[in-house]
Amino acid sequence: MTDVLDPKTKSDVTAQYKRHAWPAAATYYETPLVIERGEGMHVWDEQGNRYLDCFGGVLTVSIGHANPAVNRAIHEQVDKVTHTSTLYINKPAAELAAKVAEVTPGDLSRTFFTNSGSEADETAILLARLYTGRQEIIALRHAYHGRTMLAMSAAGHSTWRLGGTAVPGIHHAIAPYCYRCPFGQSYPDCGVKCAQDVEEVIQTTTSGKIAGFIAEPILGVGGFIVPPKEYFGLVKDIISRYGGIFIADEVQTGWGRTGDKWCGIEHWDVEPDVMTFAKGMANGSPIGATITTDEISKAFPMLTFSTFGGNPVTSAAAVATIRYMEEHELPRNAAVVGGYLRERLELLKEKYPVIGDVRGMGLMQAIECVVDRKTKEPHPKAVLKVFEETRRRGVLIGKGGLFGNVIRLGPPLIASKADIDELVSALDAAFATV
Repeated sequence: MTDVLDPKTKSDVTAQYKRHAWPAAATYYETPLVIERGEGMHVWDEQGNRYLDCFGGVLTVSIGHANPAVNRAIHEQVDKVTHTSTLYINKPAAELAAKVAEVTPGDLSRTFFTNSGSEADETAILLARLYTGRQEIIALRHAYHGRTMLAMSAAGHSTWRLGGTAVPGIHHAIAPYCYRCPFGQSYPDCGVKCAQDVEEVIQTTTSGKIAGFIAEPILGVGGFIVPPKEYFGLVKDIISRYGGIFIADEVQTGWGRTGDKWCGIEHWDVEPDVMTFAKGMANGSPIGATITTDEISKAFPMLTFSTFGGNPVTSAAAVATIRYMEEHELPRNAAVVGGYLRERLELLKEKYPVIGDVRGMGLMQAIECVVDRKTKEPHPKAVLKVFEETRRRGVLIGKGGLFGNVIRLGPPLIASKADIDELVSALDAAFATV
């Protein structure tokens, strides 16, 4: 087992950061962790303590820290040209756009690059409004789409809807949250009522003429909520009947994360009209992408650009990341190792009553903590305790959920079963202290 670490060492870096960064810029742990360097599955703090990284910068370090193939591509591009803007064409961006079109489902072929998932989602929602000539968008409760005003308006969490006044035209349907079904029913006997609710929301809260629907295939910040297998097929039929287009937010689920598929939505056999990407696409380099069909892309007026969109360095990093995933069959590894992780988590659930639910796909797995399994009262304090204990044992994890009671696990796709054993060993010891 990993040596127990002392996390209470004071840091001049922490003091400097806390003095000058906004107080709202939250950090994990009672004593914030200062990351000095990373390699593969591990990071080291400024005291030299090593940690197994099982959150990957919020599912962003997809093929390991300081991956040599990605670093080499970055170094080579930096020596050529570091910036152009979308007003000029650069080779890495052209290669990346072609690769995105190659691996995404259906007729998606036209990409607009930005800096982040927030911008990618903002672009997608704007595109839906321009293409349909309508304004109203259906989103989901418990969803998260970024921190711009429009993206926050589409969020289904009060904690992420800042600023008081939301951008109008967003309507929220019931989330496909089977563990906490608001209808008090159980799948599959429920008849997937959460999908039916989308039509009722359109009929009762909109003009009946919608621009589109946006959803994460697995609701990430919501706590890795996995919809029933019929859900997206039913919803897409509804959205199409009311004249809207389907936007799949793949910021967290994209690029092999869910196992065996490049895109999370492929597990539901649905072809979206628009998809958005960021996070794991470039292994940590800031990037965003919105891909759609040739027809829909033409709805966006001419003369638009993004200063840093399609940056040659980040594009080179993304191309290298995707090629590495292909060469090492990482979507398959995510399925195999993720399946092993799920088995180990299910055993923990049998052992500890505080674990109410285990869910997820591939290397995107969650543990929901509750005070009592019958009442399902959220237990965020248990998560905080597990956080500190796993850190002491040299393992980093993530959290989420509306109530802060969900542990999120999203290790890099290079994770091995041995890494999972170390992770679960730390979780086991941590839950024993709750």
